[in-house]
Amino acid sequence: MFIQTESTPNPATLKFLPGKVVMNEGTADYRDADEAAMVSPLAGKLFGIPGVTGVFFGYDFITITKDGPDWQHLKPAVLGTIMEHFMSGAPIMAAGSDGAPVSDEEFFEAGDETIVATIKELLESRVRPAVAQDGGDITFRGFRDGKVFLHMKGACAGCPSSTATLKHGIQNLLRHFVPEVREVEAV
Repeated sequence: MFIQTESTPNPATLKFLPGKVVMNEGTADYRDADEAAMVSPLAGKLFGIPGVTGVFFGYDFITITKDGPDWQHLKPAVLGTIMEHFMSGAPIMAAGSDGAPVSDEEFFEAGDETIVATIKELLESRVRPAVAQDGGDITFRGFRDGKVFLHMKGACAGCPSSTATLKHGIQNLLRHFVPEVREVEAV
């Protein structure tokens, strides 16, 4: 098994491509070792590596976020753990788990359904594919008073360039197609 790695705009995050489907549907983002271990055997093993502070599963990639050690010391342990897990044939997610932690409900005002549908379509078709290339994900959380609230996951969470992505990329895109949008904010 050969696992490719790619850097991301977030220097604390590295993207691992095992050459296999990781999540058939959706994504899963873990920032807590105990929660991850209950839901995903692989995420639990990855959090067992000293220095790992975040695990994100996309369709065909795994994004790892670290604190302390540099990648040259951490990367071999992560590669070994991912390879061992896939070679064992064990599932990514525990039985009965779909992987995604339960998130808060979306929020928007009554009457804004059409605006919200347009925002979601733009995010799905134009933003999420580009962000996935960088090892992350962005999902819609809400819309109120002209402000769009987005949840940043994986490499996007805590990325130094995420503010520029939000303000200059996503905000400009949404403002262009949806005049009611004034601002975009991460939650």
